[in-house]
Amino acid sequence: MLCVPSSLNELLLLFAPCFTKPTLQTFRALMVGQIAQPRLRCVTGMLVGARLSTVWHHARAHRFFSHARWCADELGLVLSGVIVERLLAPGQPLVVPIDDTLLKRRGRKVFGCFWHHDATANSRKGSVAWGNNFVTAGINVKLPFLERTVCMLVLFGLWRPRRPEYAKANKPDPERPSKPRLASDMLRLLAKRFPGRMIHGVGDAAYASGAFADLPENATITSRLRVDAALSELAPPRPPEGQRKQGRPPKKGARLPKLDQIAKNPSTQWAAATVTRYGKTEQVMLHAFRCLWYDAFGQQPVQVVMIQDTDKPCGYELALISTDLNATPAQLVERYAERWPTEVAYEEAKEQFGVGDARNRAEQAVTRTVPFQFLAMTITILWYALHGHHPDDIHEHRRRSPWYLTKTTPSFADMHAKLRRTIIAAQFHPGQARTPRPAEIAEVQQAWAAAGL
Repeated sequence: MLCVPSSLNELLLLFAPCFTKPTLQTFRALMVGQIAQPRLRCVTGMLVGARLSTVWHHARAHRFFSHARWCADELGLVLSGVIVERLLAPGQPLVVPIDDTLLKRRGRKVFGCFWHHDATANSRKGSVAWGNNFVTAGINVKLPFLERTVCMLVLFGLWRPRRPEYAKANKPDPERPSKPRLASDMLRLLAKRFPGRMIHGVGDAAYASGAFADLPENATITSRLRVDAALSELAPPRPPEGQRKQGRPPKKGARLPKLDQIAKNPSTQWAAATVTRYGKTEQVMLHAFRCLWYDAFGQQPVQVVMIQDTDKPCGYELALISTDLNATPAQLVERYAERWPTEVAYEEAKEQFGVGDARNRAEQAVTRTVPFQFLAMTITILWYALHGHHPDDIHEHRRRSPWYLTKTTPSFADMHAKLRRTIIAAQFHPGQARTPRPAEIAEVQQAWAAAGL
């Protein structure tokens, strides 16, 4: 019998419209198993974590990922609605970091596996790894009991390189969209889901792409600008009717100098600004201007912000490009720094929560299991924010581990441990009349020890 704490069950039942009734039961069980399992979080490991390995056949868990009728995007949009409704102020814009992460796999028959650059490698020898590369989109949330911003991942897409015939012709592959195209589709989904809010996408230089041209009115993208970008002035206004020349009007103005030339030009005007980024408040010099990046965004005006370090007043530190023309340069600098929480989420997901531990190989199973595990991590943070946090949590942790003198806020490991404890407690009913058997006592003791509690 599956035992789910009422507070967690309240959140899981919000996904009922995405499943049939039998599939919903499997979803609840595997979600509990993913959270409660302290060891390998493969599909059968989830079944063990839910304490159903001797009750259900393991094929039921595998069929949930490989054959059941459900969509990871629908789950992500439902979860996004809960996050926005319960954790964000009314009308507050959504900052959506977009990025991609590599999940290493083994085996030639695993769907969607290719050789990818491993950005986390410590040496050049290990800079390439075999695995699945997922593009993700999250929602940044500032929780009242944390000093840092948390990225709650909600949408995902498996990226595969173009097929050889399309790569040789340098054409987009209709069945294998690029990383920027996958990310732009996620922004469009969120913009459609929240029409009354602004959606501000944030990505690194890999996402400065024309795939984000013609976003909905309530969506923008801010990313790092390439150093070799061909920028142009805005198209000149059309002359009066009697002074027009034959031919179509120009689509763009004169070509602008390169970014380093603009930075070194003595006539370039820099303005001092105070920004808060990466947990520090500092003063920087900014130069902003509007222009066209015709090769990527066509005739859509963009805002470019060049940042100069006050300690190195030569050249520029980096340049940002944004389709948000209403934001100030300082706001864009701070917004770009908000992409860092997604890197923290990746590290916690893979190193602590077991995302990527699955061993399945079929197409639907591969494309669903990783998003399911990421969503389980987001649900864990959401549960802690709504039901699990207590001011005494930090005092209790420091009482058990007095050497952590500077710990003032809970970590994701603390959130995960508390939900684990709640799940384990729900699986044992102290009000039973019979005396528990020695095997049951040993089992709960082992479960608590494995949870680190």
